[in-house]
Amino acid sequence: MINHKLNNKLIAITFLGLASLGLSGCVVNVGDGESGWDSSESWEKVQDKNRTNLTKLSLGMPKDQVMILMGTADFSEAYIQQSAQQGESNKEVLVLFYRTQRNNGDGKTTKDECTPIVLSNNALVGWGETAYSKI
Repeated sequence: MINHKLNNKLIAITFLGLASLGLSGCVVNVGDGESGWDSSESWEKVQDKNRTNLTKLSLGMPKDQVMILMGTADFSEAYIQQSAQQGESNKEVLVLFYRTQRNNGDGKTTKDECTPIVLSNNALVGWGETAYSKI
């Protein structure tokens, strides 16, 4: 009887040991979901691509061409600038922000890591901090 109970305990311990070894190989990496970067396009590649594309911009370029060249912006702002002169039309201003430098190693893109592109009435009027500060 004692031998039978000992055999049952030994079988149970062996089963639990084998089961735990089998399960220890199963690892699921959930991640924080905030970095937004995949292995095929790292933040370094995105920054380099954006800096290269900035050199291809030209003043007066239509919004559609800017969007095709630059792709989806990391951030954007838009507003209608009211005309001070009577008879002049209001201006639609759109600012697109593209990541071009790294300031913090936190995996999140912030506006201070981006270059602003300024469009007025669907045409490119400037890019960079000087253009952004003039609007």
